[in-house]
Amino acid sequence: MANPARQASDASPPALRVAVIGGGPGGLYAAALLKRLDPRREVTVWERNAPDDTFGFGVVLSDETLGGIEHADPAVHRALQDEFVRWDDIDIVHRGHTLTSGGHGFAALGRRRLLEILHERCASLGVRLRFRTEAPPAAELAGSYDLVVAADGVHSLTRAAHADVFAPRITTHRCRYIWLAADFAFDAFRFEIAETEHGVMQLHGYPFAPRASTVIVEMRKEVWRAAGLDECDEQQSAERCAKIFADALGGRPLRGNASAWTAFRTVVNARWSHGNTVLLGDAAHTAHFSIGSGTKLAVEDALALAACIEEQPTLADALTAYEAERRPVVESTQRAAAASLRWFEELGTYLDQPPRQFAFNLLTRSRRVTHDNLRLRDPGFAESVERDFGCPPGTPPMFTPFRLRGLTLRNRVVVSPMDMYVAEDGTPGDFHLVHLGARALGGAGLVMTEMVCVSAEGRITPGCTGLWTEDQADAWSRVTEFVHRRAPGTAIGVQLGHSGRKGSTRLMWEGIDQPLPEGNWPLAAASPLPYRPGVNQVPHQLDRAGLDRIRDQFTAAAARAARSGFDLLELHCAHGYLLSGFLSPLTNHRTDGYGGSLAARLRYPLEVFDAVREVWPDDRPMTVRISATDWAPGGTTAQDAVEIARAFAAHGADAIDVSTGQVVPDERPEYGRSYQTPYADRIRNALRVPVIAVGAISSWDDVNSLLLAGRADLCALARPHLYDPHWTLHAAAEQDYTGPAAPWPPPYRAGSRTPPTGRTDAPRPRLTLPSS
Repeated sequence: MANPARQASDASPPALRVAVIGGGPGGLYAAALLKRLDPRREVTVWERNAPDDTFGFGVVLSDETLGGIEHADPAVHRALQDEFVRWDDIDIVHRGHTLTSGGHGFAALGRRRLLEILHERCASLGVRLRFRTEAPPAAELAGSYDLVVAADGVHSLTRAAHADVFAPRITTHRCRYIWLAADFAFDAFRFEIAETEHGVMQLHGYPFAPRASTVIVEMRKEVWRAAGLDECDEQQSAERCAKIFADALGGRPLRGNASAWTAFRTVVNARWSHGNTVLLGDAAHTAHFSIGSGTKLAVEDALALAACIEEQPTLADALTAYEAERRPVVESTQRAAAASLRWFEELGTYLDQPPRQFAFNLLTRSRRVTHDNLRLRDPGFAESVERDFGCPPGTPPMFTPFRLRGLTLRNRVVVSPMDMYVAEDGTPGDFHLVHLGARALGGAGLVMTEMVCVSAEGRITPGCTGLWTEDQADAWSRVTEFVHRRAPGTAIGVQLGHSGRKGSTRLMWEGIDQPLPEGNWPLAAASPLPYRPGVNQVPHQLDRAGLDRIRDQFTAAAARAARSGFDLLELHCAHGYLLSGFLSPLTNHRTDGYGGSLAARLRYPLEVFDAVREVWPDDRPMTVRISATDWAPGGTTAQDAVEIARAFAAHGADAIDVSTGQVVPDERPEYGRSYQTPYADRIRNALRVPVIAVGAISSWDDVNSLLLAGRADLCALARPHLYDPHWTLHAAAEQDYTGPAAPWPPPYRAGSRTPPTGRTDAPRPRLTLPSS
C-alpha cells in the first residue's frame, strides 16, 4: 500500500489491486480516491446497471461532507459546486398553516448528475468501470484482489453471503413510501400532511435542480392498504399521490423512475470487514431518508476508508481503523434517524398540537436540531414558539412554572430518584440530608428521594432507605424541613417502592444485583421467577394474604410520608421491582386474576395505587413511574405502556414518570442521548396526560427542546445532578436568566457568576515577522 510514512524504504510497496462491487456514489467515490492516492493501483468497479440507470432523484449533501470532499479531491468538489441547488428554508404545512423556518442550509443535486460526475472522475483517473456486469462473488474476488469494497447497497449479496461473519440485524419498519419527482423546484424543504379518510399521509419534498424536485410520499402500512395504494402500479401511484397533495404541487403531476412502494429497512452489522472484504455505505448501515443521510454516509465512508489505507501499515490495520472511526459516527446518525423515523410513524398523535409547536416538534424530531441551535438559525421563529409556549420575555422554557394538583413547581427540572445505598436499618442520615439538601439548594423545581422501601423485606440492599417505622419518618422530616426552610420554593417528593424479586442484594459498588454473601432475607414477587436463574434466589409467589399485607405496607408508608412533609408521592412501578413485576409479561406468569391479560396484570398495581391515593392528602399530587419497554422480546411494548399510563391516569395519577427497562437482565437497551424520551412523548401525545421524561437528558438545551416540542412537561435528570448539585442554577446563569424560577440562595449569591479563570486583557498579536 502507498504510505507516506514509509520514507525510509528504498523500494515502493506493491500497489493494491482493488475490486469495488457496486457503482453507487459510495463505491465510485471510494474507487476514485483510492486510484488518485496511488495511480499505480488497479481499481475496477462492477455495476450491474447501465451508466445512466439510477433510482430516486435528488441527493442532499451537508457542508461537512462537502468540506471533506474539497480537501480530498478538489476536482470533484468543483464539479459538484457547479451543479448544486441551495436553499435555507423549511416549510411545514399544518392544517392550512404554512410555517417557515430559515437558516438551515441545504445543498442538493440530481443523483444521475452526481453519478455522471463520479463516472467522469473515475475514467480520468484510470479506474476500470464495468457497467451492465454482475460482479463475481466477493469470496471469488477476494482471492485475486488485495481489497474488495462491497458497496452493493441495502440488499447486499456480499453481506448475505457472509452473514455468519458480518452478523447483520435488519429491521423493517411500519411505513410505506415511494420516491417520485415533480418538474418544478420547491423554494424550500417542504413537509406537508394530508389527513385523508384512510388516515394520515405525509409529503417530503425538496429541489434538486432548477426545475425539478424530489417528492417522497409516506404513510403507515395500514393507511397505504386502506387507500388501495398497495394495488397501484407506478403510474397509478404517481397520479394518486399528485391528487392527494395537489395544493403542495400546485396541481402539477408527479412522475416515477422505476418507483415502487417499499418499507424502510434499518441495517446494522456487528462487523464491517471479513478478511480483505469490507462493507461500505448501505451495505454496512442505513439511516432513514427523513434525515437525508444515505449518500452522505456512503461518501464519508469512502473518505475514511481511503484515508485509513494511506495511514495504516497493513490492510488489516486499515480496515480496523476504518470501522473504529466510522462506527461511532454511523451509530449516532442511526440514533437520530431512528428518532426521526419513529416521529413520522407516530405523526398522527401530534396533529392536534398548535401549529408552531407542531413545526418545532418536527424540526427537532431527530435531536440534531435543538432549541438553542434553532435560536441561532432562526431567532424569530424560535421566539414565536417560546411565546406560544407561554415563556415570559427573557425566560427559557425550563423556567416556566408547572402545576400538579395543589402543587406549583417553580420550574420544570426534577432531580431524578437515585439510590444511594447508605442508610442504616432503613433510616436516612446525614448523608441524605446533605445529598438532597444540596440538590434542593441547587435550584431544581422538584427533588425526589431514592426509592424508599415500604418494609425491611422490600429493600433492594441493606443500605436502602425505608418508611416502615416512625423513627424513619422522623428522620425524613428532618430532610423535608431543611428543604422547605432553606430552599423555599423547591418541592421534595418521595418515591415509594418494594424490591420484589430484585431484593436482598449487595450494595451497588460491591456487586450490583448479586445476592448478599450472608444475611439474605426471603423475597416475594408476582411469580416464582429469580432475577438471574442460578444467581438470585427464587421468590415466593404472593398469595391473597401476601398481596393484602404489602398493599397495607404501602398505605402505612404513604401515611408516614405525608406526616414527614413530602410534597409529592411517586409509586414505583418500574425497573422490575415488585409492582413492575406484575405489569410485565416476562415476570408475571400467574394464572389467577392477577396474571394473563394486561388488564389483569394491572389489577394489583392499581389496587395499591388506589389504597395509597386514599391516604395521601388530596391536595398533594401522586405520580407513577413505569418502564415503558422491557427492551426484550415478549415484554412490555410501547403500546402496552400507553395503556398502562391510561389506566393509572384514570385512577387519578397526576403525571406519569416514563422510564424504561431494568426488568430483565438480558435486556438490550438502545442507549443514546435522550433515548427514553420517545416513550414519554408517545404517552403524552396519545393521552394528553402530563409526563416526566427521563433517560440521558444531559443539557439544559435538551430540556428546553423537549418542553417546547410538547414531548414532556417535566424533565428528570440523575447523573447531571451527581456531577453538579447546582445544575439548575448554572443552567440559569448560562442562559442569562435571573428570574424567580431559579433564585440563588442568599449565602451563594456571590457565586452566581462564573469566576474568572485567567487574564483576559492581553493585547492581541497583530503582526507575524519573518524569522532572521
